[in-house]
Amino acid sequence: MRPNRTLEIGTGLFVLLGFAALLFLTTQLPASGFKLGKPKGYVVSAEFDNIGDLKVGSPVAMSGVNVGVVTKIGYNLKDYKAEVSMRISDQFQQIPDDSFAAIQTQGLLGGKYIGLSPGGMDTFLKNGSVIEQTQSALVLESLINKFFANYASSKGDTGGKNTNDTKTDDKTNAESKK
Repeated sequence: MRPNRTLEIGTGLFVLLGFAALLFLTTQLPASGFKLGKPKGYVVSAEFDNIGDLKVGSPVAMSGVNVGVVTKIGYNLKDYKAEVSMRISDQFQQIPDDSFAAIQTQGLLGGKYIGLSPGGMDTFLKNGSVIEQTQSALVLESLINKFFANYASSKGDTGGKNTNDTKTDDKTNAESKK
């Protein structure tokens, strides 16, 4: 009777630990922030070919500093691109107009965020500005597929020669040099 009770207590503690981990992870997600009142800042947008798993609430960072948040994600049927709206905090009023927006990954398996790289113009982003220069998300699955496709095609491509023909050609070349 005693070993069975120990097993039940151990299982219960394991399940409790699982729920605690789940609660911790849900509070760490970018979109889970609790905000009161109207957010301050100005809204800019950008279009991307592929946003990966970017979500509303993901951070917008510049040089590693959070400068804003993704507020809306939509799809442009005319250009067939993803439209991303971002709210930039009022304290970051001097971001150059020709800045570059790239979707990046936080760590190896982390969430996506938008990284801004400053441009060099003397005019700055304002409410309603569009960031023209963008780089889409790097999708790991497509990179792996390309790698294996290239690997498979290079293995199958011997230049139309049989490997035995190469050995014969080498012998012929060696004999002709004598």
